[in-house]
Amino acid sequence: DIPIYVAYDSVDVWVNPELFLLDKTRTPIDVAGCPPDVFSPTGQLWGNPLYDWKYHQKTGFAWWIQRLKSASTLYDTVRIDHFRGFESFYAIPYGKKTAEVGEWRKGPGMALFQAVKEALGDLSIIAEDLGFVTPEVRKLLKDSGYPGMKVLQFAFDDDPKSTYLPQNYTTTNCVAYTGTHDNMTLRGWIHGSPAKTIAFAKRYLHCRSSNDLPAAILRLTWSSTANLAVAQMQDFLDAGPEGRMNTPSTTGGNWQYRTLTSDFNPRLAKRIYQLNELFNRLPEESLQKPVSKKRQKAAAKAAAGTKPMEKKEKKS
Repeated sequence: DIPIYVAYDSVDVWVNPELFLLDKTRTPIDVAGCPPDVFSPTGQLWGNPLYDWKYHQKTGFAWWIQRLKSASTLYDTVRIDHFRGFESFYAIPYGKKTAEVGEWRKGPGMALFQAVKEALGDLSIIAEDLGFVTPEVRKLLKDSGYPGMKVLQFAFDDDPKSTYLPQNYTTTNCVAYTGTHDNMTLRGWIHGSPAKTIAFAKRYLHCRSSNDLPAAILRLTWSSTANLAVAQMQDFLDAGPEGRMNTPSTTGGNWQYRTLTSDFNPRLAKRIYQLNELFNRLPEESLQKPVSKKRQKAAAKAAAGTKPMEKKEKKS
């Protein structure tokens, strides 16, 4: 998961200050964030220095190409955070205490992703297209060819037309999530959601009890037409609120969730395998059923040159 911005005290800003909107003393001119909305009356003041996109374009987006190249050598798939910021980004004057004062400015758009493709080919990239998504952002997502995100926890707002409900997916080129690292676990989500939301989820998933919802949402995610289905391990382990990975816009107490060796057992492996098998999500090389130990020993003997036992013919 690549955050769109880097920290002011990062090595990137220290070594390459010309890539960012800084004054002559290397103090930020404007910083990153999000404007006020129904969830945050004063907006979100992230405080990261903003990119000087004109300068990046002059370099052929060399820094971004190097960043994605480095990430792709470590990971099979890279998720780019705050994808809408590449279409347009929110700029807040440095020194402001909230995000209430700011303006939207145009981002690099497809020029960046075309440069990345020309330099690195087709990378496996997921675009985090959550939040305030405009028609321009949707066009950028379509033009880039990257899959967007469908978070099932956002689907049960009592609206059958919700774009997060699998029945309304207009493309298979997307990734279905039970919830992301910024969301509550499914078990915690049940206890923290409005009664109306849970009632709709129970009706939609045909569950009599709220306790049955986590397993049902996992199943719904896997049964969707999305090319990829993702769940936090916490949801497979049925963790409660204590399993939450991160609470956005807070400092301290995040990214501390840990698993135990005992959490990873044959029962869980079988459950995940059967879920993938049932909804045709097994990789091609895993489509054959696991070979028993008895057959493995027989195969090993055959490979070593031992003559296999011949079957006796039945008498007519």
